[in-house]
This record gives sequence, C-alpha cells and structure tokens, in this order.
Amino acid sequence: MRNRPNLGLRSLERREVSGALSRLSRRSFLVGAGAALLAGATYFGLRALTTPVAAPEGRGRADFDVETVAEGLEIPWSIAFLSGDEAVVTERPGRVRLLDLSSGRAELLGTVDVAHVGEGGLLGCSLLGRGPRLLVYRTSYAGQRLTNSVLLFDDLSLGDHVVLVSGIEAASIHNGGRVKVGLDGNVYATTGDAARPELSQRLDSLAGKVLRFRPDGSAPSDNPFRGSIVYSYGHRNPQGIAWSPKRGRLFATEHGPTGEFGRFAHDELNLIVPGGNYGWPHVIGVGRDPRFVDPVLESGDATWAPSGCAFCSGSELEALEGRLLFAALRGEALHAVALDAEEQSAASHEVLLRGALGRLRDVVQGPDGSVYLLTSNRDGRGRPRPGDDRVVRIVPRR
Repeated sequence: MRNRPNLGLRSLERREVSGALSRLSRRSFLVGAGAALLAGATYFGLRALTTPVAAPEGRGRADFDVETVAEGLEIPWSIAFLSGDEAVVTERPGRVRLLDLSSGRAELLGTVDVAHVGEGGLLGCSLLGRGPRLLVYRTSYAGQRLTNSVLLFDDLSLGDHVVLVSGIEAASIHNGGRVKVGLDGNVYATTGDAARPELSQRLDSLAGKVLRFRPDGSAPSDNPFRGSIVYSYGHRNPQGIAWSPKRGRLFATEHGPTGEFGRFAHDELNLIVPGGNYGWPHVIGVGRDPRFVDPVLESGDATWAPSGCAFCSGSELEALEGRLLFAALRGEALHAVALDAEEQSAASHEVLLRGALGRLRDVVQGPDGSVYLLTSNRDGRGRPRPGDDRVVRIVPRR
C-alpha cells in the first residue's frame, strides 16, 4: 500500500468557482470472467413479481418488467459497469465481485480489508481510467477507532493501491459512502456525520460533506475552500450522487433525522452547489433560512431513507426517461423525479415498485439502457427473501 498526503484541510479561504463542467468521455473496459459462483439470470420469482409499472401521466403507457440478474449476494452496496457485458459489485463485508450481466455469474475478484461494523464496511465504488483502476470507499480500524477512507486500486486484482483520502470520521452509523467520478474528471464522495452532528458544520472536518478531489487525492484549485477537498457541507448522511445529462448539475440524496433532537424524517434530494451549506443539524428539510440551501424535494413526515441515485437518459424505458431515480431503503421503493426546466425544483415525483423488492441500496443505468437495482435485505434491517440479496434490472415490457 502506498499512502499519499491528504490535502483536504488546509486554509479555508472562500473562493468562487467558475467555469462549466466538461463531460468525462465514456470508456469501455474488457475484463475476463472467471468461474461462476452464482446461478444464471432468471426472472424474479413468480410471474407476479415481474412487475408492470405504469408510465407517468402524459407519456402514454410504457410498462416495464423487472428481472433478476444475480442472487445470493451479501449486502451489495454499489455497482459500476466495465462494459455492456460486465460490472463490478461491492459487498459491504468487504468482497468485490465481477458480475457477468448475461449469465448472472458473480466471480469473487478479491476482498478489501474493512471494519464491517453496523453501516460501515466496503461501500461505494467507481471505475477510473484504463485498466481499469477501481475506486472504493471503505470503513476500517485505525487502532481502536473507526475511520473512513477512499482507496484507488491499480487494477481489478485488488493488489497495489493508494489511499487518496483518509481521516474521514466514521462510526457504526452515518458513514455516507458513495464515490463517483464526475463529468469534470474529479472524484466526488459523500460522507456522513458519523453520529456527531456538529461535525457537519465544521470545515476542519471531512464528516457530513460532499468531497471533491483530483484522482491523486489533491484539492482542485477551483474548489470553494482553498486547499480543501470540501465541496459542500451541512449534510447528515448523503448516500447518492448523480449529474443531470442536460445541464451537468450535481444532485445528492440525504437521510433525514431518526430521533436526533427529537426530530424525524424529512429526507432530502439536494442540488449541490460549490460551498453550499445544507443546514444539518440546524435545519431539516425546507428550512427557509437564507444561510442554508433548501432541498429540491423532501419527504416531509414520511421516511424514504434514500441511497444511490442516477438519471435515466437515452433509454427505451419511457416511464423513466429523463427522470432522476433514487433507491429507498426503509421506504422499499424506487423514486422517479422529473425536474423543472431549470432543474431547480421537482415537477413531479412518483414512487414505484413499493415493497416489490424490499430495501433498495443503489440504482444505476447500464450501458444497455436498462436500469439496475441492488437490494439490501440482508443488512440487518430488512426481511430477507429467498435468493436475497439481488441485482435486478428494469427492462421495457416485451
């Protein structure tokens, strides 16, 4: 292992961010598949579980089917596509698998040393450059205390790697954990407040933030706080990030309180702006306080427990086209949000597949245009069903 200095917390002088994001070109990767560990692709259980879902009003009827790609996984957390044939899946106990999208085989590529404690463990993943190199977000022990970090593996052998970001406060809950390569080629990661709400407002802490850093772990010169990888703050437990295909804007999902200070619910979908303060723990949901950025959408008194999110674009799934999708854990559903023309507020919001698959951890659109979901029914808070946990995909109704 090679360590690189974490340049996340230096001077905190505020800077304006200028310039538009440029798109990171898509790359295709080919990785050989190994021995099969799981059963081949099958439809999800009985025919009744191949679930038709009506299209949004005004778009005509465009029902879709849900089919199982792989089953028997243990708390899958993130999926990243190598090509239209293969994807990498992380499992929270520390395993990394190579998934054949046609056969459903899930080959064990290796393991990452993690502390699988509560919500911690091996969380988000993303692919970077040729090879490809693999980014992961993980919880581990540093002596007797938990810590979160972002690692970059040289290839899928999971051997040589560097620690890009370390010292992210961790706990058995509220670890954030999503990591993705942005349209500008920088790496973005979400961090939770590690059950210490006050850290979210502290710019000398990496907890309760959206982080932005170069692939070498250093802070971009146009970050909002000079020398810091902090991009936005005042977050409780954000677990999903996605960029809109039309305007390149960054959105994030965030869990609201579950009893802190006597408050509950008010989960959020946020438009992330550089240097924005999203209010936790001072406000929840729409606070109408000029010091803080209000969410685009919030759950009110209901609880979604939103996790991974993605935009659906260029797909034959008419019911989902152009929508921002996010997976819900406690809410056990897929949410589809249509944004207004300026992408400043929600024009419509639908709840799909409610209860059909149980807890949902991640949603990603694959190279084939299908929408892939990861279930999370074995995470200690769900009701596992035969075959859980699963990778499933939403395809146009045949």
